[in-house]
Formats: sequence, C-alpha cells, structure tokens
Amino acid sequence: MRPNVLLLSTLALSLLLSCRSTSTKTQAPPPRPTAPAWKEATAKALRRWQGLRFGMFIHWGPVSLKGTEIGWSRGGRIPKEVYDRLYLKFDPVKFDADAWAETARRAGMKYLVLVTKHHDGFCLWPTKYTDYNISHTPFKRDIVGELARACRRKGVLFCTYYSILDWHHPDYPTDSPAGRKKKPHPNMDRYFRFVEDQTRELIENYGPLGTMWFDGDWERPWTSDLGEKLYAFLKGLQPDLLVDNRLGKRKGKRVLGDFATPEQRIGSFDRVHPWETCMTICRQWAWKPQDKLKTLKECLSILVRTAGGDGNLLLNVGPMPDGRIEPRQVKRLEEIGDWMRKYGDCIYETRGGPYLPGTWGASTCKGDRIHLFLLEPPPKGILELPALPVKVLSARLLSGGKIRFRQEGGKLRLFLSPSDPVPPVLVVRLRVEGKAFGIPPLPARFPSGSLAFHRPSRASNVFRKRVKIYGPAKALDDDPETRWATDAGTKAAWLEVDLGSVKEIGKVRIDECVRYGRRVRKFQLEVRADEDGPWKVLFSAGRMGRNFLRTFPPVKARWIRLHVLQAANGPTIWEFQVFPPGR
Repeated sequence: MRPNVLLLSTLALSLLLSCRSTSTKTQAPPPRPTAPAWKEATAKALRRWQGLRFGMFIHWGPVSLKGTEIGWSRGGRIPKEVYDRLYLKFDPVKFDADAWAETARRAGMKYLVLVTKHHDGFCLWPTKYTDYNISHTPFKRDIVGELARACRRKGVLFCTYYSILDWHHPDYPTDSPAGRKKKPHPNMDRYFRFVEDQTRELIENYGPLGTMWFDGDWERPWTSDLGEKLYAFLKGLQPDLLVDNRLGKRKGKRVLGDFATPEQRIGSFDRVHPWETCMTICRQWAWKPQDKLKTLKECLSILVRTAGGDGNLLLNVGPMPDGRIEPRQVKRLEEIGDWMRKYGDCIYETRGGPYLPGTWGASTCKGDRIHLFLLEPPPKGILELPALPVKVLSARLLSGGKIRFRQEGGKLRLFLSPSDPVPPVLVVRLRVEGKAFGIPPLPARFPSGSLAFHRPSRASNVFRKRVKIYGPAKALDDDPETRWATDAGTKAAWLEVDLGSVKEIGKVRIDECVRYGRRVRKFQLEVRADEDGPWKVLFSAGRMGRNFLRTFPPVKARWIRLHVLQAANGPTIWEFQVFPPGR
C-alpha cells in the first residue's frame, strides 16, 4: 500500500507542477550568454601595453658560460651531458637586479620580459616542481624575484617568458638537439600539469605580471586544445594578464592569444591586431663574445618603423656569465635613451600612421599631431609625400632647424634646413585640423609605375615555404621593407612574373636585400611572349646589390623571369620592378 500511495502522490505533484508551468502566460527568457569576465580587463591592459611601445627582452642562463645560443645549442654545439651540468658552475656574482632595471629605464623601455625558462628547461626561480633551477646553483639567489621587485622600484612593468616545450623534462616527448629525438617514456598529461603548476607559481609569487610570453608551440606534442586550456587557466588566475599568440598553432585566421609576435623582423602595419616585434640588439639571443652589435641608427630605425606600424618593440639583450649586461650593450641602450628623452613623446601613447613605414622612415600620430621620422635627410632638403586629406596647420622640425611646407596638387611638400650636426633620425611634427588618427593609412611614397606591381608571380623556392611572408609577391609590392627570400643554402633560384598581357618593356630595377651580405654572384633577365615559347635572355650580369638599374632595347613580353644562376647563399630580393621604355 505505501509504495502505491507514494507513487500516486508523486504523480499528482508532477501533474500540478506541469499545469502551473503551462498556464503561465510569460516565462523568464533564458539567460543571455555573457563574455568572460576577463575580456574587459584584457582590453584595458592591451590599450595600456600598446602605449608603452618599447620594452627589454632578456635571454640568460647557465649557457652564457659557453657563449652559445640558449636551448638550441644543447645537444648540438654542446653535448647534452655538458650543457645540463653548466648550472653547477653558474655563479653570476655581479648580478644586480636594480642595475638591470635601471638600464631598461634609462633606455626609455617601459617594460621588461625575462626568460624564466627556455627550451633547455632551466628555471631562473626556485620552483618547487623541478630541481633544475637557480636554487641548486652556487649562486642560489632568486633571479626572478629580485628582478620583479627591482622593476617595480624603477617603474618598469615586469613580465615573463616561459617555454611550453622542455627538451630537458622527462615527461615532455621530444629531446635535443632541437626536438629531433624522442624520449622513451613521455607523459604529456603529467607534463601539462607541470606547466600549469609553474605558470601559477610565476603569477602568484611574482605577479601581477604585465605579459606572459610563451614559445615552443610549433612542436607536435603541443596542441591548440592544450593552448586554449592553459589560456583560460591563466586568465582565471589574473584576468588582465596579456598572453602572446604562441599557445596555439597559428594556422589560418584563428589565433589564440592577445598579441602577435613577429620575430627578428618588423611586423606589417596593423592598427586592428596588436603586435610586438622581438629583435636582438646583437645577432644571438643569449650572450656571445664579440657578437655583432647593431648601430644606434639601426636600433632607432627599428624602433620608429615598429611604432610607425602600430606595434611594440621588444629589444633583446643577453647578459654575461658574471651577471652584468655587456658594457657596450649598455652604452647603446643609453644612447637610445638619450634620443627617447628628446623624442619619446612622439613614440609613447601614439598610434601608427597615417603614412605607412618604409626605408624613408615612419610616422606616428597623437591627438592633432603627426610625427614624421626621417631616417635620412631628403635629397636637396625636400620631402615629398602624398597630400593629407585634412588641412595642415603647422610644421616644426623637432631636431632643430627651419622648415616650410606646402600642400597642393595632391602632394605635401616639406622644405627642410636641418641644423648641424644632423641627428640619426630627423623628427618633424605636423599639426593638422581634427584628429590625426582618423586619417586613413596613406602610402609614404608615390607608386613606382612598375608593370610588375601586384602581378601574379611564382618562384622556384620560398624560405621555409612561408609564402605569405617571403613569397615572390613581396618583391612586387612597391614596399622596400618586404622581400622574396629563399632557403639558406640555395645557390640558384628564379622569380617569374605574369604581366597579364603582352607589353613593351625597356628597363628593370632590382633591389637585392643586402642586410645579410651581397649574395647574388651571377643572374640574367629572361622574357617570353608566348606561354609555350622559349625563354629569351635579355641580358646577363654578375653581382646585383642595391638599386641595380638596366635599360635595354624595347622588347615585347608577357612573362618576365629574374633568374639567379649563382649565389653565395639563399638569394633574397626587396624589389623587382619592370618599366616601359622611356621610364
């Protein structure tokens, strides 16, 4: 009896609730999906970080005792067994966290990113999760903790780099050299928990952090799912933490992370997606004796063209084994700082543009001001740019001297009389009517008139098959900062252009990228009018170099091929331009 009574009671109650719910005229709408709580915090942090514009990157560890590259030389130039025991002799007795932070501050750098763990697995803090760390060296002191506190004393935003691959850790599947070996008993699930534990340690012990800069996502053991999981985990710990784009696989349009990270190159102009160029002040990331140091002009050129593209610059130094930043690197940074004290207002809190960056220089804007950075004095003191779509109210040469301007006929002409001596970068400030950032991006030069401009092209070789960055189209875009590049070791290569129809040509201009030396030893220009016809050699030449010009008797052609027959190394071309006769 009792089970039946209970059953009837339950049915009655269910029927009553059902009747009530169906008789209700209005029901509460389902809750709207809300954005994650960290979204707004991230947006504010990004705006703040973009305004800083200039930061210091630091790659350092026991490898400095050998002067070879961090991580990559493990199992290569240095046997693993030797590399992994370097920490037992690592005793940087001259390390001074305040001196590092002060060097960054005096250089005009507003934030600092320390490599806390690179691909070699060594940790610069006394982590609880591996003995391969600074507390087991003769030095023993907490590098990360001391530098974090020093940065806060000096007003420099402290950030960390952390490699998500670890060729030293037994649970990570690959090993040195360069991840080409497999470990016998990997456990990726356990390794991911290790990553979570260590990144939590960094945030809780040394945070809040400005950014957490990851690396190593290209290896197959790491997946985009793991990246998304770690990204959400980090935002839960610190909602305003900025994370770079190296947690996902960076394929297609879907990118995981808050900002892009072009490496050893200046990023493309982009006002929509935040980005940061990371580049070395010498050639190697870690310290190397007598490494080639960039000149002041090179450093300032990189800085202004990065800011002019609306990006940040993270300039890397590699401290020496005794803990000091190399004196000549400090001197170069102080020289940059002297320049920034005069012109930093034209870099900090600005936006890139409206003129696109190029070899001439770059531009930034803030309020009603446009800043033009000229890397070379213009010929005869006259700079000619496409006209601005607003009225120019005034012009001033901030680096000293007189300036006049005239805007008419689609051109803005600046007449400069710089004072002596001419500084590494000439800075011009324009005041315009209205907000300068509202001006759409403008080319900083007039079209070349090349018949090959943006025409279909193909090449025999592209550096690491990265067509979007180094494909043949990059030599046909009237942009002297982009280039067609080929793989290292390439001794011969060709670039072919389809003009679309048969055209008469009589001149070519070829600009070889000589940043890494003059590589082309012998080349020839070939043409054909019929797709199935043979190639005809117009001329042959030896070395190419910068701004190679050649005029020849007019010839009709649709396809043109730049054929490098002999090169010292992979040839790379900034611009390949083709003109009609008389141009």
